[in-house]
Amino acid sequence: MRFMASYDLMETMRNTQQWLGASASSLGSYPAFALVPNPALTMMSAWGEVTERAFKRMVTKPGWNIHSVACADGRDHLISIEKVIERPFGDLIHFEVQGRETMPRKVLLVAPMSGHYATLLRSTVVSLLPDCEVYITDWHNARDIPVSEGKFDVEDYTLYLVDFMKELGPDVNVIAVCQPAPLTLAATAYLAEIDPDAQPSTLTLIGGPIDPDATPTEVTDFGNRVSMGQLEETMIQRVGAKYKGIGRRVYPGLLQLQSFITMNLDRHSKAFSEQIFRVSRGESTDGDPHNRFYDEYLAVMDMTAEFYLSTVERIFKHSEIASNTFTINGHQVDIGKITAVAVKTVEGANDDISAPGQCVAALDLLTGLADEKKASHLEPGAGHYGIFAGSSWRNNIRPLVLEFIDQNAAKPKPEAKAAPAEKPKKAGGQPNLTAVNS
Repeated sequence: MRFMASYDLMETMRNTQQWLGASASSLGSYPAFALVPNPALTMMSAWGEVTERAFKRMVTKPGWNIHSVACADGRDHLISIEKVIERPFGDLIHFEVQGRETMPRKVLLVAPMSGHYATLLRSTVVSLLPDCEVYITDWHNARDIPVSEGKFDVEDYTLYLVDFMKELGPDVNVIAVCQPAPLTLAATAYLAEIDPDAQPSTLTLIGGPIDPDATPTEVTDFGNRVSMGQLEETMIQRVGAKYKGIGRRVYPGLLQLQSFITMNLDRHSKAFSEQIFRVSRGESTDGDPHNRFYDEYLAVMDMTAEFYLSTVERIFKHSEIASNTFTINGHQVDIGKITAVAVKTVEGANDDISAPGQCVAALDLLTGLADEKKASHLEPGAGHYGIFAGSSWRNNIRPLVLEFIDQNAAKPKPEAKAAPAEKPKKAGGQPNLTAVNS
């Protein structure tokens, strides 16, 4: 109960800040106060508006907000979201472009489960939609999953990916962004052993910690500075009574958000103070750069305790992927079994989360893969976010990834055509021997 009380305390503090912001905004905007112009009241209203929005977003799952996309035919096509597979901890969803023929490129985006929702990859999805059939893993917030659904750790995550790949078939091209890169590599290797015909055509790993010790950063080295006991004592809580997952052990999103903001406290403080002044001057809108960024950044989700702890212990502390000793249900996965899937790694030269060297380490593990099926790219000047959603992705990386897919994607097997039926004999008893070429 102690950990449930601390979870509820954090939610109470968040709720209180949201209420204070709403109250300040309403009070400062009271019509009667307009008779006595006072900059303090204007600033109070602006502070309240920014504060209420910020704390409200922390418990709100963002929408995809992708309504249409312009295609090669010059028309805007509406987008509908379809669930291909529904599971307790995450779904496989498809962005259906209405009125457009199925595109030959089929792409599965594997979204991170590292505190933010899959909507963090919204701009990545938008950039791929005109040229691809896009699928994505949509992970659920652990606080909304009843305890009766059981556990969810790194092995369960990997098996979800295996099932998603098998569902989409061998012509799918997988792109894993950041945190899931090691587990996506393991899932591909697992398929190579148990169901080779279900392997994807290509695998692109973007900024993932395949070998965190290759070039340690403050983020990837965190697991080596603390013991598992310390992590469990300080980071793990139980979901409170407000949510469906009451009693589930989680790494709370609010606690994760505190860590995110602390890493760049000065930058975030400056951003919010400047936004308050913009609101006071009437220069802010719902779609301004600050709100677009922080509506997504502040929306955090709880991770199951077993997923967070097993990630730290197995991926970072014991380097099971880097040492090729990862197991699933007692079966050791051998990354060297990948022999047919073309693999490309992408890194950002200025990435301070998964520094250059961590992701490209995957290529050394692919001992059974021919060199011509391996590729890597280091994007100059790009940080972590830029390699999958910023200008570096749009202008440089995306074209390279699509080119890699086109060069290595499995060619569909031509369907066997039935032999043409023999035509009736002409008068005189001679058959019509005209051949039909196809």
